[in-house]
Amino acid sequence: MASLITKLKQGKIPDYIDYVAQNEEIDRQILIENIINGLVVVPVNNLHKDLKPIAIGSDTRIKINANIGTSPIRCDFDYEEQKARTAIEYGADTLMDLSIAGDIARFREKILEKYNITLGTVPIYEAMIGLNSPEELNIDIFLKIIKKQALEKIDFMTIHSGLLMEHIPYVDKRVLGVVSRGGSILVKWMRHHNKQNFLYEHFDKILEIAKEYEITLSLGDGLRPGCTADANDEAQFGELKVLGELVSRCKDADVQVMIEGPGHVPIHLIKENIIKQKQLCSNAPFYVLGPLVMDYAPGYDHITAAIGGAMAAYYGADYLCYVTPAEHLRLPTIDDVKEGVIASKIAACAVDLSRNKANEIKRNKEISIARKNFDWTTQKQLCIDQNKFDLYLEKEKNVDKPPCSMCGKWCAVKE
Repeated sequence: MASLITKLKQGKIPDYIDYVAQNEEIDRQILIENIINGLVVVPVNNLHKDLKPIAIGSDTRIKINANIGTSPIRCDFDYEEQKARTAIEYGADTLMDLSIAGDIARFREKILEKYNITLGTVPIYEAMIGLNSPEELNIDIFLKIIKKQALEKIDFMTIHSGLLMEHIPYVDKRVLGVVSRGGSILVKWMRHHNKQNFLYEHFDKILEIAKEYEITLSLGDGLRPGCTADANDEAQFGELKVLGELVSRCKDADVQVMIEGPGHVPIHLIKENIIKQKQLCSNAPFYVLGPLVMDYAPGYDHITAAIGGAMAAYYGADYLCYVTPAEHLRLPTIDDVKEGVIASKIAACAVDLSRNKANEIKRNKEISIARKNFDWTTQKQLCIDQNKFDLYLEKEKNVDKPPCSMCGKWCAVKE
């Protein structure tokens, strides 16, 4: 079956392209050209028929991903489904299932039954289930899993193919080493077997499955910095250079591709990070975790990530993976998910406003007019969290156009 890029090159335009163009307020032909040229991805598994697709990349709104999933310590799929619902309610554009315990396939099936949202995975997680150690993993097991997940209608997959043996010596110089779960599995495998990363060696086989099912590949950053001291180092940028080579191979195969990025990056290094990614990876869409701009704010890392995410997006990143207050501490709760999504949403919307997106200009102006008119009902409808608006609103009673309790009759806006 032809991939989306192949279809577009042949002039065979899927119906959902018009929906995406309209939703993004972008010219249809510009969207098509951007997809063909690798500047935009629209992750849609060709078996995923009830999906409302989204576009990620050049000229589109900044998108937000929310991670959900079980761990061996906390394996409650009903609770994870509630987290998925909360993430969607507060503005997540995509979900990624990072489950590493329980009946994962049934959980993903349930999510896709209930929600018409783009869903991603990290296949190496499921490939490890049932094995005693990373050393037992091989390409046959991995390909079996990605084919299985493709049949389960997964739209995009994180593949750690850019982490090579020659990068491992750089890891030993780091403060925090390897913090990527997938990256650590592959480093252990390469150290044990003294062989090159099998996901790199057999990348063409991965491309074959991706093209058959129109899977978008999200090339993972197995060497992302886990602390600010390790940011923009030889390990990170060495892997990024290889990812740029893999982008070219994806484009040659007409497979949609985006790049994943850090991680922990101090403010003054974020711009360099984004520019280098765009240069090395032919302007492929950039998907960043945060980045977190400092290391010692556990419980508030949704804020450190929102600061970094806003800056990264301003400099050219396209897609923000949320970070919750639970980062570094525990599997997130439903409330953590809400806080994480909203923090990322603020970052994304702030950058969309700076890019003169019509919807953002309109919404900001409308709430400002409502404030001028003391129209509390309209303000609530327009705000990012209506429940919190109700919780915080305190206004003078029995007064026409009542001000809030901050200034009362001294309100500067009230005539």
